[in-house]
Amino acid sequence: MLPELDGLRASQYLALNRHQSRCFLPISAVDAITPAFQHARQQLIQPFRASQWAKLGLVGLLAGELSSAGGGCNPGTFQIATQHPNSSQRFLEAALPAINPMVYVSLIAVLIMAGLVLLIVFLYVNSVMRFVLFDSIVAKECRIRESWIRRQAPGRRYFVWQILLFLAWIAGLTILVGIPAGFAFLLGWLRQPKEHMIPLILGGIALFFVLMMFVVVQLLIHVMTKDFVVPQMALEEISAIEGWRRLWSQLKREKGGYAGYIGMKVVMAIGATVVLGIVSAIVILLFVIPIGGLGAVAVIAGAIAGLTWNLYTITLVVVAGCCAILFILYLISLISVPAVVFFPAYSIHFFASRYPPLDTLLHPATPPIISSLPPETPPFPSAPEPIG
Repeated sequence: MLPELDGLRASQYLALNRHQSRCFLPISAVDAITPAFQHARQQLIQPFRASQWAKLGLVGLLAGELSSAGGGCNPGTFQIATQHPNSSQRFLEAALPAINPMVYVSLIAVLIMAGLVLLIVFLYVNSVMRFVLFDSIVAKECRIRESWIRRQAPGRRYFVWQILLFLAWIAGLTILVGIPAGFAFLLGWLRQPKEHMIPLILGGIALFFVLMMFVVVQLLIHVMTKDFVVPQMALEEISAIEGWRRLWSQLKREKGGYAGYIGMKVVMAIGATVVLGIVSAIVILLFVIPIGGLGAVAVIAGAIAGLTWNLYTITLVVVAGCCAILFILYLISLISVPAVVFFPAYSIHFFASRYPPLDTLLHPATPPIISSLPPETPPFPSAPEPIG
């Protein structure tokens, strides 16, 4: 039972304890859509700032908030290679056979090591940028340098978690694929596959569904970590394992609410992917056509000038191709900025009603209302009555 309060004191009490009342009333996955849209509109349009849009595009790209849809230029390059096989073979035969095969082995080893190093560096940048994106959404202001410096500690903890999750992914795939393959090899099914078609087909179907379940579980862990564990790591300086321990207890208490969140997010992600995919494809075509034309002109000019495919020209082509791919990815990220802001805002507003520190950060309590009325003066004592 609350003490009996007058109007002024009641408003002060509710203002100071507003986050407590909100935390006991968790909103549903559908109810979180409206505040997320309002949040995105306020951050992107009210007012519109091109610099903030560009920063959010970069943060969204490095934080991995984009859907994997950017391979539209690969078929074109393959078609060009198949249309002119003789010219490519002529360039390759002019230089490559003269190189020692050990050079190829060394080059492949260097490329593999460089790829692993770049993967680790990108994974670390991705880990810290996840917290930069969180700060940008909560504050409705993207300050990359300030957040990057401030979020190194939780970024390292999240980086370790992602490394462990990646190793678990590799180990799981190795076990799920290696054990059935070894079993089939020991039984002799792989030596004479025509005689064991039925068990191979049935085993392949079963393995396909098992692998699909494994991939779905990994994706769910990744999504739940970045949506619900990262805010805890950002606000309480805890590890990802501790964040998952707390989240798991909430999942057991509210299975329906979180299941509705996942379902609603999948539906909205499909819709956003379709819309942004169409827009991105149109914009990319407008840029790829002139870039491809310039590349074709450069190749023809090099052939006329007598240039051949060697280590330097191949390196130049690879670097130019990587720069073009990065430019296209950043262009897609700029187009996807509304989704980059909306989906983190959606998860933040959904989780805030279940996590008091985040709710307090989103809805800071208003300062107490101080009455401007003068203090009530005590009544004057009544005049003494005359004696007798």
